[in-house]
Amino acid sequence: MSVSADSLSHQAYLALETLIVTLRLKPGSLVTERQLIDLAGQGRTPVREAIQKLAWQGLIVVRPRVGLQIAEIEPDDYAEIMQVRAKLEPLAAALVAEHATADQRARLLACAQTMTACAVSGDMAAFLAADKMFDEIMEDACPNRFLTAALAPLQTHARRLWFSVASHERMDRSISLHVAVIRAIQQGDVPGASRAMTGLMDYLLKR
Repeated sequence: MSVSADSLSHQAYLALETLIVTLRLKPGSLVTERQLIDLAGQGRTPVREAIQKLAWQGLIVVRPRVGLQIAEIEPDDYAEIMQVRAKLEPLAAALVAEHATADQRARLLACAQTMTACAVSGDMAAFLAADKMFDEIMEDACPNRFLTAALAPLQTHARRLWFSVASHERMDRSISLHVAVIRAIQQGDVPGASRAMTGLMDYLLKR
């Protein structure tokens, strides 16, 4: 069975996004397209598409006559990102609770189960992957494309900044708050989903 170009591009994006979020591609470092192709394990076209998306999200900076640079981390980035997310994420959660399909709710439940397993195993990398999955399912389920377009880059930046100071204790608390959001969505509880997401954002703001 052939794999679609969109799927290969998304695989390349996920591979590179993970390397950036987990700081294996260090902030401020210069990289070449060839290096990213090797790291992603995909062909040139999917990786170029992934680079374009990461550049749009502000995680890769294209430097004319220099090359590609992994975005620096500035001191005020996290507070400014979370200030915006705190306003938008509860609205997105409410919309998802109201409009998500049965399949999307089932996928969120599976995501909650994966996160809970991470709390038991202490697997930070698996939690970050599950957190990314959570964001993508929420994006898929939210009917307001302008809202999801605004949130997507903020979520990835926040994930990288959160990881830079992460601990297993903070991961465990974050997991329990994610599960609360998913539970409210599962129940179709619109105000409950908004409140649960507000609780998650309030906690993440403390970093």
